[in-house]
Amino acid sequence: MRHGYAGRKLKRTASHKRALMANMATSLFEHKRLVTTLAKAKELRPFAEQLITRARNAHRSEKTGAIAGVDVHNRRMVGRFIKNKGVLQELFDTIAPLVAERDGGYTRITKLGLRRGDASETAMIELVDWSNPQDGRSSSTRRRPAAKGPAKPKPSFTPKAAPVVAAPVVEEAVEEPVAEQVEITAEQAIEETPTVAEAEAAGEETAMSAEADVPAADAPAPDAPAEGGESAETPADA
Repeated sequence: MRHGYAGRKLKRTASHKRALMANMATSLFEHKRLVTTLAKAKELRPFAEQLITRARNAHRSEKTGAIAGVDVHNRRMVGRFIKNKGVLQELFDTIAPLVAERDGGYTRITKLGLRRGDASETAMIELVDWSNPQDGRSSSTRRRPAAKGPAKPKPSFTPKAAPVVAAPVVEEAVEEPVAEQVEITAEQAIEETPTVAEAEAAGEETAMSAEADVPAADAPAPDAPAEGGESAETPADA
């Protein structure tokens, strides 16, 4: 049976896993936060906090005078994993003094959901003292004392009535083309009505044309030629 195997192997050998933890701890101390998978973040947390504890103990020893000069032992023990000298100095000179009064719990893990592609659970591990202010970090500034004086009455809140919106009045369009047509027709009738002189002239022209068309009844008929070339007139003697 499987007993006494704590932690996660992460599908790596022991040396590969140790190198992975060292590189991730270096990035965490340099950037103060790191986004990775949830399993790696849970394995990195105790590894990184042990290194921070060694740096904090070295800072306490140097501050109290228990060790003359610099705590070389703890620096060498941490330097086995943190190969970057700049990050090592950052850990002992900046991070350690800030967490000197904190007994553990230097990091925080925040889940970020599933990763696109392989649907792995992702998380962000960060140093608590470098997190955002809205995460619960207390500020060191003192509050100003309240000014003494009579308390001002708080204004009562009176809800305002909602404005009544009247329904829009739709005006019916009055059609006036009939009146216009009537007016136009009347104007045309006035223009087309002939004057008295024009009416008399038109009447005279009509009478003359009528007289020209009707033949005269009293007009003598033309002489018809007699048979054999003789005239049809009878002699007066007969």
